[in-house]
Amino acid sequence: MVKGLYTAYTGMINEQNRMDTLANNLANVDTTGFKKEGATSQAFGDILKYEIKDKSEYYLTKRMGATNPGVRIGENYTNWDEGSFHETDNTFDLALSGAGFFRIEFTDKEGVTSTKYTRDGSFTLNQLGDLVTKDGDYVLSDMGTHIRLDPNMSASINTMGEIYQDDELVATIGTTDFVDYNFLEHYGENLWQTVPGVQEQEADVRILSGYLEQSNVNTVEEMVNMIAIQRQYESNQKVITTIDKTLQIAANDLGRPG
Repeated sequence: MVKGLYTAYTGMINEQNRMDTLANNLANVDTTGFKKEGATSQAFGDILKYEIKDKSEYYLTKRMGATNPGVRIGENYTNWDEGSFHETDNTFDLALSGAGFFRIEFTDKEGVTSTKYTRDGSFTLNQLGDLVTKDGDYVLSDMGTHIRLDPNMSASINTMGEIYQDDELVATIGTTDFVDYNFLEHYGENLWQTVPGVQEQEADVRILSGYLEQSNVNTVEEMVNMIAIQRQYESNQKVITTIDKTLQIAANDLGRPG
């Protein structure tokens, strides 16, 4: 194998992965509570160091050719920076100021119910007076129960998430936080679910009624990154084209009788 071809190929694959991640960010620039994602890559030198230190196959002799040069797609990560707040003057539009999530009782297409987590506080009341998301999933209280209000009465929500109607405390909106966000995985556009090993902790947040947290995607920054990714992809294409031409000359011209 011509290693130059492989190196350029891995570069193109890596840039394609970065472009896919960036395109998803731009597609969700108006999604309430969305957190932008990024993609990492691993250079040949980093992978080689890992392979050299890997003792799981200590009895095998490894040669340099066992590790291919080029770049390897790393891991995607989430930027958890807080987005800006947009005022809506709707009582049941809620934003979290600080680290934490709302708890949602989510029901999938098969009817299986589970708890999901979100920063999207665009809530409303259904016909029965239950506080639900825009998709109809129940918002859970601090006791893990549904929140039912009188839809014919006005309500107020303070920064602790306490809901009052007629000056009486009806329920408190449930929030939670996690010790390590690496134990969260994306579910849909702005929901999150936990994976084994997660540790919950009390959320240090203020709940702002009449506000929504916007996506933390910076459109201008993403467009600049898109141009840079396109240029790098094109550079790898040119490398492949150049090597292909040299291979054609080697195969067709060199050694030809004069």
